[in-house]
Amino acid sequence: MLVEIKFIADSMLGRLAKWLRVLGYDTLYQPFYRQGVIGASIGEGRKLLSRHRSTVTRYANSMLIHSDHVNDQLDEMKKAGTIISERSRWFSRCLLCNVLLEKAEGTHAHDNVPEYVFYQSASEIRFCPSCHRYFWPGSHRERMVGQLEQWGL
Repeated sequence: MLVEIKFIADSMLGRLAKWLRVLGYDTLYQPFYRQGVIGASIGEGRKLLSRHRSTVTRYANSMLIHSDHVNDQLDEMKKAGTIISERSRWFSRCLLCNVLLEKAEGTHAHDNVPEYVFYQSASEIRFCPSCHRYFWPGSHRERMVGQLEQWGL
C-alpha cells in the first residue's frame, strides 16, 4: 500500500504548493506561519519543503529545495522519490484551499457554471466543499496539463 505524503511548504514556495495540489498532493501553504504551526504540522506527519537551509536543519522531516523555478523544484522532488505523478490524481484538490474536490451534482452545477460548460462537461464538473468554487476541464486546465507534460510529469 502506498503511503500518501503530505506537505507543508514555507513562505517562499507558493507556486510549488499550487502545482503539488494540481498533482493531487495534500499541501499546506500560507505566506506567513504563526510560531509553532510548522512544527505541529510536521508532528502530524507532514513533510516540510523549504528553501532555507537553517529551517530544514531545524526540522527532521523536511526537504531543502534548491531551485527557484517550479519546474526544477518538482524535478528535484521527483528525483528524490518524494513525489510521483499519477495522472488519475491530477486536479483532485482545490488549488486555493487544498480540500479534495467533490463531483458537482445537477442543479447546483447548472446554477454555478456557464451554461455551455454544463452542457459540454456536466460529468466532469467538480466542487470545493470548503470555498464553494467550481472547477471544470476548460482551456486553463488544458494549458496546465500541457505544462505538466512539458515538465515530464
